[in-house]
Amino acid sequence: KGKTFAVWGLAFKPKTNDMRMAPAITIVNALLEFGANVKAYDPKAFDYARNLWGDKIYYAKNSYDAIENADAMLLLTEWNEFRRPDFDRMKTLMKQPVIFDGRNQYEAERMIQRGFEYYCVGKKTK
Repeated sequence: KGKTFAVWGLAFKPKTNDMRMAPAITIVNALLEFGANVKAYDPKAFDYARNLWGDKIYYAKNSYDAIENADAMLLLTEWNEFRRPDFDRMKTLMKQPVIFDGRNQYEAERMIQRGFEYYCVGKKTK
C-alpha cells in the first residue's frame, strides 16, 4: 500500500495496441487493489488502458517518466525500446533499483552487477 510501481508495457505483445488477455490487466488490477500507485508506459496501448482504468493510473510520457520515483519497475511487454535502456539513468530516477522482468529481457547476472535487485520469470536470481 502506498508504493509506486512503474509498468513498462501494457499490450499482450509488442507492435500492437491489443490488451485482451494481457498479463498487465491482472497485474495492474492487483496493484490497485492493494493500494499501490501505478505509472504505466506503452507505445500503443493507452487508448485501451484508459477505457479500462480511466484516471486510476498515471499514463507516462515515456519509459523514464514512468520509473521516476518508482519503488519498482515491472517489464510486462518486450517492446524494442525497452531492450537497451540507460540503466544508470534508471537507477538515478527510481526510489529503489528493483526490476521485475516478466519477459526475461535482461541477463540476471548483469543486472545484479549493475546494482539492481532483479527478479525474472522461471530463472533463479542471486
